[in-house]
Amino acid sequence: MILAVVNQKGGAGKTTIALNLAAAMAAQSKRVLLIDADPQQTAQVWAAIRQEPVPFQVIGLAKPVLHRDLPAMSADYDSVIIDGAPRSYEVARSAIAAADLVLIPVQPSGADFWASRETVNLVNESRGFKETQKSAFVVSRRIGRSVLSREIGDALAEFALPILAASTAQRVIYAEAMTAGRTVIEQQPDGPAADEVRAILAELEGIAA
Repeated sequence: MILAVVNQKGGAGKTTIALNLAAAMAAQSKRVLLIDADPQQTAQVWAAIRQEPVPFQVIGLAKPVLHRDLPAMSADYDSVIIDGAPRSYEVARSAIAAADLVLIPVQPSGADFWASRETVNLVNESRGFKETQKSAFVVSRRIGRSVLSREIGDALAEFALPILAASTAQRVIYAEAMTAGRTVIEQQPDGPAADEVRAILAELEGIAA
């Protein structure tokens, strides 16, 4: 499976979700490749500050050639995750074109909802050339049972893309793990954040099946 985690808006939680999903896949004894397609190189910096071996391969490729180069690069892996670039139309377009499954993280805010339109347009454009491609939204950094968290689901319904039942909550552990060069799967394997990530992965596997 090639999974692209994309949203044209920065700060939507793409890298956090991508890294933790990669760790959850690696914990299943899968060979995982994470492509850092963000010019800010956050995933690569994360890998560099770790004090222990990275449980999956991290490669930087923030260029609009992902759809062309990825088939050869992914041959030795069971799963590939692309951490997409915000505010970079051509790189995002290439990441989406390369993917079997597109995951769009959206925070429960008006800004994220409005910014999702451009990403959805790219997904719809790609689907015209790749009919088997699947896509879904995931709510990121949900704040309890707030009104915004409930309303974002209703707002996203207009895009006619599925919304995962699983989501990530606003938890300090995500930032703490990232800062330490770890994932929540490693930091608190039995904690609620790790459970959230595994629930997202289980849904994605069901969609991809």
